[in-house]
Amino acid sequence: MSHSTPSEQAPPPWWHGAVIYQLYVRSWRDSDGDGYGDLRGIIERLDHLAWLGVDAIWLSPTMPSPDEDWGYDVSDYTGVHPELGTLADLDELIAQAGRRGLRVLLDLVPNHTSSAHPWFADAASGRAAAHRDWYVWADGKPDDGPPNNWLDFTGHPAWQWHESGQYYLHNFLPGQPDLNWWNPAVHDEFRRILEFWFERGIAGFRIDVANGLYKDAELRDNPPLGDGGPMDGVFGLRFIYNNNRPETHGVYRDWRKIAESYSPARLLLGETWVPDAERLAAYYGDDDELQLGFNFPFAFSDFEPARLAQIAELTLAALPPGGCPVWMGSNHDLGRLASRWGGGDERKARLALLVLATLPGTSVLYYGDEIAMTDVDVPAALRRDPATLDIEGGASRDRARTPMPWDGSPGGGFTGPGVTPWLPLGSPPLGTVADQRDDAGSVLALCRDLLALRRAELRRAGIDGVRAEFENLHVDDGQWVYRTGPLVVTANFTGQPAEMPAGEVLLRSGRPEDVPPGILRPWEGVITRPAR
Repeated sequence: MSHSTPSEQAPPPWWHGAVIYQLYVRSWRDSDGDGYGDLRGIIERLDHLAWLGVDAIWLSPTMPSPDEDWGYDVSDYTGVHPELGTLADLDELIAQAGRRGLRVLLDLVPNHTSSAHPWFADAASGRAAAHRDWYVWADGKPDDGPPNNWLDFTGHPAWQWHESGQYYLHNFLPGQPDLNWWNPAVHDEFRRILEFWFERGIAGFRIDVANGLYKDAELRDNPPLGDGGPMDGVFGLRFIYNNNRPETHGVYRDWRKIAESYSPARLLLGETWVPDAERLAAYYGDDDELQLGFNFPFAFSDFEPARLAQIAELTLAALPPGGCPVWMGSNHDLGRLASRWGGGDERKARLALLVLATLPGTSVLYYGDEIAMTDVDVPAALRRDPATLDIEGGASRDRARTPMPWDGSPGGGFTGPGVTPWLPLGSPPLGTVADQRDDAGSVLALCRDLLALRRAELRRAGIDGVRAEFENLHVDDGQWVYRTGPLVVTANFTGQPAEMPAGEVLLRSGRPEDVPPGILRPWEGVITRPAR
């Protein structure tokens, strides 16, 4: 991999129009019979992704970790978790993926480390420790209470008293102490981490808690949430002083320079947990910060046309010139689109995939989306997510992290017969990957056709690094019609049939059998090419 020079002409960004596939490593394929997915298991199933037609894979955390938060508590930023494989396995995965035209993104967690990281072990040894100022420490209030009213993501105080005589900050679990980005040494270390992985051929990073790095220097109390939504704050407090601080943007301007010093340029994809298009666009800067930022208002929206259309239009208007939006309906925290948006209705899952495949920019699929995999109601006794073990019902994050159902064999093709998988296998309502590969009318077949059409028709607009043009043509309570590049998408969001639009029909989301002429079926979308 080479660094570019100012005189070289940079190629168009590969992510414009691309489809990125989020792969939860522990649930993809267990190659060694321990019940956990691993890197060699990914290598064994790369052909599925090449056949499906995705452009890149984003791996859930692969770095060494005590797994209090399943890899989002990192204890070594330049290694591989021994349960998942070795650096050599990861190198081979990058090489094997490259031979199939697939790029590999890693998850990077710069907001916090594990309390087992050597940096924190040193920091906790005393106030004079070399790494003490690498983390956010503070004295308590005069009554010995926490320094302020901040809460972690479970609703408990975000400050943990430590025997070294101060509180340390953890916006997540107590085993995930927040780094102090006011310290230049932290910046220097993460520059080295980026370069380490970029040199190994990683195509970029999905950046965890991308909007969280800096904390208010005065550690002021957060104000009441008021009428704000879940992305403005939780547990009655608005995220003002422990999130979205303006200094965070300087980190990404710095990292962008590093990413673009490589040829091809490396990608910075942020987990940008912000409630509106304007604040999302701020993380793109003047096209000099993140190249991509997740659109959580879109993912959190109800599956109804007026709101989705509004978010799409506002997002595209807010991004800087050349800015590329990101669309998703599922991930490892939110749950699966076939359940959240579809309620288990195959027609709605198909329509959701059609919308994700035809919006301009970058689309992200979560493993299993291609077969309309649904959330699994994991019994409380079998849950593995420490942050949600006490949640009643099926609302834990484990529901969307269960093993991929490859086939109907013992172990589901995920692991060997007689091996207990780390999370229970669900019973896919529409069948396994193998079942759907043999069904020309399956959701899997539709997803593959959608990605092929996207590549053939919509990515042409990205040849010069410009996203496909988009225009809302008609929106009401039951229908969303939009133009994307040279095509028109008509989506029926009702349980009633609608009139089929004019133009050449390229693809319908519904099953191909018994297609009524001139009728758009309930919860069906169609992609047409208008007559010239």
